[in-house]
Amino acid sequence: MSDLWSDLLDCLGLRALPSPPPQPGTGGTGVRPPSPQSARLVFEGPNQQLSYHRLFGGQLLAQFVRAASLACPGKAVKSLHVLFPRAGRTDETVRYEAECLHEGGTFATWTVVARQRSGVVATASVSMHADEGGPDHQTVAPVAAPLPPEHRVELDLLPWETRASADLDSPAAQPPELDLWMRTPEADPHLAPALLAYATDLTLIGTALRPLEGVSQQDAGKAFTSAVTSHTVWFHRPFRTDEWLLLRQHSPLVAHGRCHGRGDVLTTDGSLVASYAQEALLRFRPADRPADQPSS
Repeated sequence: MSDLWSDLLDCLGLRALPSPPPQPGTGGTGVRPPSPQSARLVFEGPNQQLSYHRLFGGQLLAQFVRAASLACPGKAVKSLHVLFPRAGRTDETVRYEAECLHEGGTFATWTVVARQRSGVVATASVSMHADEGGPDHQTVAPVAAPLPPEHRVELDLLPWETRASADLDSPAAQPPELDLWMRTPEADPHLAPALLAYATDLTLIGTALRPLEGVSQQDAGKAFTSAVTSHTVWFHRPFRTDEWLLLRQHSPLVAHGRCHGRGDVLTTDGSLVASYAQEALLRFRPADRPADQPSS
């Protein structure tokens, strides 16, 4: 675990690169030249050393959070919406180009584009927000105590302790729900949003598969092909990842070669600290299509 953990932390240490010069204005078209505020900032991030066949989307989510945080240090990431148009290569670093679209006293909007030589591998729209006061209220189901140690599971891409309410490798049909408790080794609180974003990418497809009899996430690449197409994370309150967090998730839909899932992240005292949602390609081979899977 320690090697995987150190590897992930290294990936979050993005390096600033020289920024390209602003593009010249287009006189006479009514478009103003870019302001200094809209100048692009560029960062580069290393990849995890995994046996995974492509860049893990969680790595890109985490590095997007870090790029936005470095580009706009006076504000925190409030929400992150990411599209994955192309699979990334593991043998090439990723370049993150961040551009400020608007910055006010409390809110800012940035776009971040992840590139490799092949082109754009992911894009992010990021909303930033400076902390401010106001009413504090939530409506969520109560949180039980963390699951006991016998529910511990090993998730290869998560280099920390996890405990799950269900076995995502089981082919038996079950409700499309999962409670996943997680706790990282001691970590800098400034890295908490990136680490959590990383974790939210791993188990939603497996959760979506649970109602389909005779198939599980272990059948990826054999009975079906899957790939995340879009992923959104909202951060509501500050939190730490080296304290127990509950990822309470549900997948309400599998249809038209896609699946949709969503989740909430809660602390042991019941505070809702983040939410997330994901859409993914879920394409079954005709011979392996589950009985309740639509034929078209």
